[in-house]
Amino acid sequence: MKTDAFALRHIGPRENDLQHMLDTIGTESLDQLIYETIPDDIRLKEPLDLEPAMTEYEYLNHIRELGSKNQIYKSYIGLGYHSTIVPPSIQRNIFENPGWYTAYTPYQAEIAQGRLEALLNFQTMVIELTGMEIANASLLDEGTAAAEAMALLFDVRTRDQKKNNANKFFVSEEILPQTLSVLETRSEPIGVELVVGNHEEFDFSEEYFGAILQYPGKYGQVYDYESFIATATEKDIKVAVAADILSLVKLKSPGEMGADVVVGTTQRFGIPMGYGGPHAAYFATKEKYKRSIPGRIIGVTVDANGNRALRMALQTREQHIKREKATSNICTAQVLLAVMAGMYAVYHGPKGLKYIADKVHRSAVTTADALNQIGVYQANTSFFDTIVVRADVAKVQAAAYAKAINFYYVDRETVSISFNETTSLKDINDIIEIFSEAAGKEFEPITELVSDTTIEDKLQRTSEFLTNEVFNKYHSETALMRYIKKLERRDLSLTHSMISLGSCTMKLNAAAEMLPLSMPNWHAIHPFAPIEQVEGYQLMLKKLEEQLNVITGFAGTTLQPNSGAQGEYAGLMVIRAYHQDNNEGHRNIALIPASAHGTNPASAIMAGMEVVVTKTSENGNIDVEDLKAKAEKYKDNLSCLMVTYPSTHGVYEASIKEITQIIHDNGGQVYMDGANMNAQVGLTNPAAIGADVCHLNLHKTFAIPHGGGGPGVGPICVAEHLVPFLPTNPIVPTGGTNAITAISAAPYGSALVCLISYGYITMLGEEGLTSSTKNAILNANYIKEKLKGHYETLYTGEMGRAAHEMIIDCRPFKDNGIEVADIAKRLMDYGFHAPTVSFPVAGTLMIEPTESENVEELDRFCDAMISIRKEIEEVSADDKNNVLKNAPHTLAMLTTDEWTLPYSREKAAFPIDYIADNKFWPAVRRVDEAYGDRNLICSCAPIEAYMEH
Repeated sequence: MKTDAFALRHIGPRENDLQHMLDTIGTESLDQLIYETIPDDIRLKEPLDLEPAMTEYEYLNHIRELGSKNQIYKSYIGLGYHSTIVPPSIQRNIFENPGWYTAYTPYQAEIAQGRLEALLNFQTMVIELTGMEIANASLLDEGTAAAEAMALLFDVRTRDQKKNNANKFFVSEEILPQTLSVLETRSEPIGVELVVGNHEEFDFSEEYFGAILQYPGKYGQVYDYESFIATATEKDIKVAVAADILSLVKLKSPGEMGADVVVGTTQRFGIPMGYGGPHAAYFATKEKYKRSIPGRIIGVTVDANGNRALRMALQTREQHIKREKATSNICTAQVLLAVMAGMYAVYHGPKGLKYIADKVHRSAVTTADALNQIGVYQANTSFFDTIVVRADVAKVQAAAYAKAINFYYVDRETVSISFNETTSLKDINDIIEIFSEAAGKEFEPITELVSDTTIEDKLQRTSEFLTNEVFNKYHSETALMRYIKKLERRDLSLTHSMISLGSCTMKLNAAAEMLPLSMPNWHAIHPFAPIEQVEGYQLMLKKLEEQLNVITGFAGTTLQPNSGAQGEYAGLMVIRAYHQDNNEGHRNIALIPASAHGTNPASAIMAGMEVVVTKTSENGNIDVEDLKAKAEKYKDNLSCLMVTYPSTHGVYEASIKEITQIIHDNGGQVYMDGANMNAQVGLTNPAAIGADVCHLNLHKTFAIPHGGGGPGVGPICVAEHLVPFLPTNPIVPTGGTNAITAISAAPYGSALVCLISYGYITMLGEEGLTSSTKNAILNANYIKEKLKGHYETLYTGEMGRAAHEMIIDCRPFKDNGIEVADIAKRLMDYGFHAPTVSFPVAGTLMIEPTESENVEELDRFCDAMISIRKEIEEVSADDKNNVLKNAPHTLAMLTTDEWTLPYSREKAAFPIDYIADNKFWPAVRRVDEAYGDRNLICSCAPIEAYMEH
């Protein structure tokens, strides 16, 4: 046994368990199982051409050496990214804590109350700093949040008869350049015409439905937008403001100015720059737009006992439900980063944030004054943290590089300097010395910060913020540590038990993969740092792209999309650009199977396509005849097919190559959704099935943790003919020779967490990756056979095998009055998160164990499911007071003096012996979804203020 082999630590089943598992399944060997599962005509004939696997020790030495090639300069570049101080108590207790980073999206509210509270804190922080009425639980980055604001305003314009045909969106020339690029990408396919200009010269004509302003401007100037917003409102033009969140501590809020939407990033609230991400964007708006707001909203409701509980609110407005009628394809958030940013506000409180913002502003003013004294004049009349000076850039740049300092060079004579919370008096003197040297002047060192302000009185913030107790209570490290631990104990994560979510692949996020994220050589770098300073990052990212090319069989990769939905959109936009380049821009029909994930049709609509749904046959596969008929019907306008493989039903469809050929024969391209890539790696690949482009969920197959619902990375890999169209960035060019504009704000998206996937692939190597796929299939088929006779598996392959996941049918239990949701809630009492509920088939559970779970955990899960099956048999449709309907059972229920339920306390909480050894208690009883939607509360305000009358 090679005890230093990473695969030994990552893959759950032990060698001495293999025969027992194969016997249970009824097959002779693991290779025989794979033969019975995957069609032979798509099997890879050669092993993946990857370098030999590294041990954990070798890899960590390698990543340190690679990191040493990154040069850590003091960064004053700004443009939406700033050096920050990550409070050590937050870094250790959240960022580096698997209790926080291995949890799943909080769809099962009763076992996610801790994360939900942390996100409610985040929303409250955003609402109060922006002066708005409602906020979501974070978006991906500032650029895409601005694009979502544009889409929301474009959507709601149809409610105003005067604006039904308005299609122009004004963008202030002060907007961040990367935001403008994302807006350019997102506007044209949906019929929005961008007009970039000076907001002081805007004509407010009837053709405009909306506008977006930057606050402060991209180079620091603070503008008074109140009159602009007032005039726009009079003309029925809605206004979005992209605002620096730290500046809002000192500046009048956009909400007080009358803004309709406020967006931005919370990166400077204690989140490392990480060469571009991940960072939690924010999105706040007016309550009247609550059903159009993208992403997730955390809301307050009550549980079965009437006690306060939290849950994800207004879920019917999400793209999963709205599909091709959706205006956004966002199905994720940046939860882990939002939790950190919200906790930063909790730790510092309003007084601490004022101190930090004051220090940043005073640093900028002090430096500006000192530069003026040596004849280097500052141009901004009002600013918060960024000054602009006229100087000889060549001389400044040389002197700055000698001191390992980065400024942003606007042109040959203009330098932008953005200050941050890490800036010290020594840093200020270093900056002044650089300019004095470039100007040939002497300077007097600064010994203290001035107390002056450049912000005019009417733009200074006077309203209070963060008055809730949670932001004024946990300011010692002991208090914060205990608060974080209290919330952590209310959440079920992979630290407790298997999370067997079909399509979501909750596998091990190994410590060796995670450790480099805390290394300064990786997390302290600005995304627009000069390319020669980031050799380590460039080598790592290029190598990861090459690894993904090998795994997918494709020719090119972009890592820019920072979620799976963004990857879908990027893939479709590349296909769109390819057709346009071939003078076939009229090709706009996207064929999408009825069983597809909800983001597929939403992404197609956002890419300017028309969705045509194809039928699914009784065995769960794509109806090939229907597909062929529709492909031929729309052959003159066919753009693409969006297909998931293995299918969403957990089956390797034998007709997949025939399906992809039909599309190609009719002039279309094939986009493969990579949600189920964990069943392909090393055994087959998207190129082998005939796809042209796929997106990959690095937060699924390639081990980036879900983080409670984000971060995510959704790169796309493409065939040779699509490589020229991979996306670029306006500041750091990336992508192909005929690149589309930006998909995300940063050149390489959430570059920091790409280290995790690089580590995963590098430490597993070809053999480990292939073995992982085989064991994922093994574990799924083991569960399938263990549950046989208790639950029916809905779909299987031609030889009766499941892929890496399977769907079990819970619809027959309606005869006993039991719904699939009752089973999901009852699993909490057994210490498990439910599998995927009612997707892709209503009334079912989709189970995916992954390769990381050992046979003991699989057995525990199966024992729980079998025990629940017996409990179902014990009840009838008339019995509404039973152990399933009352699930989950809380500690408070079990410890009351009086017990009136018709079953024992032991049956409620300890139905199987193993539970007593590691009992997880749900924090609340079953939540009332309808109450929470009728009484929408998405901040920390006490629930009594909203109680129904």
